[in-house]
Amino acid sequence: MISTSDFLHLPYTRDLTEGGIAYALRSLPYTYNRMGGSPYDRLRRIAAGVAVELAFRRYLSEQNIPFEVKGATPFTEPDRYDVALGGRRCDIKSFFISYREQIAEMKRNPQVVLDAPALVPSDQNAAEGGSDRDIYLFAFLSGLVAASREDLQKAIYRKQPYHLVHVMPEAWMRPSEWNPLGALVLKSESAEIQAVEIGGQDEGREMRISVVELPPRTRIQIEDGYFSVAYIQSKSLPDARIGVHSPARRETHLIGAMDWGNIWVYGMEVLLAGWLTRAEFNQRAAPVPEGARVFQYERTRTKNLAVPARDLRPISDLLERAKDWKT
Repeated sequence: MISTSDFLHLPYTRDLTEGGIAYALRSLPYTYNRMGGSPYDRLRRIAAGVAVELAFRRYLSEQNIPFEVKGATPFTEPDRYDVALGGRRCDIKSFFISYREQIAEMKRNPQVVLDAPALVPSDQNAAEGGSDRDIYLFAFLSGLVAASREDLQKAIYRKQPYHLVHVMPEAWMRPSEWNPLGALVLKSESAEIQAVEIGGQDEGREMRISVVELPPRTRIQIEDGYFSVAYIQSKSLPDARIGVHSPARRETHLIGAMDWGNIWVYGMEVLLAGWLTRAEFNQRAAPVPEGARVFQYERTRTKNLAVPARDLRPISDLLERAKDWKT
């Protein structure tokens, strides 16, 4: 069992969000929305999860704790682990806490984290390829989002960072037939120059990115080579529609001024709560039905298994073991 004194608190820096967003956008064509909600909620969740993994890896490096990175996690397998400690998979299960009331409660009374369930989605736990020696590490990231138009305007006014993205429809992101889209044509109806980034895939499904400046009300053709388009990113808040035309599809997709999502994660702190081996977790876990209300979620959207966070092992114990495992 652990107490609040066993929690490991890691500082949060802007580069963690930047790394998380880069991964989230590149993973777009391969991930599905298991949690429901908008695609922008999903991108923020992915970015937050990757940010926690990066913070953990940075801490391990700073403390000279030996670990391995099994190559970058393939975007085609977003649930695979990145870090191994002494040859053991370390699967970080992180929970993004973005409600101000909950964040304040965690600071005022850390006991609420001990009372929270350490959740693992049932389908992930049952997936092939797992070992009883695998490690489940449970973490909480406290941070805010500026998802509404009003909150985004406040963030811009306060000169806070933001990252505006429009997620393309399924037929553009994952077309049923893998054919070239032709030379894409973009046009902005704004009276101002609009800088955008187009992210998609080429014939070999490698990431393809183009950065384009759109003059006012002028058609701009960009290089051929796109077989899919996953997202359009805007460097500033658009005040008019932007059109994307594919001659091969004979289709123009119009993006309204309100059709953008700010996926920036305003992280505050990473809290590493504790860990268990996969075998220990399965011995102690109880089912949590879909739709249940828990500390992390107003209602769970998938079936989970859970162990009370207070029954986890302390992080300090894991780090000491990691040194022994390596030798």
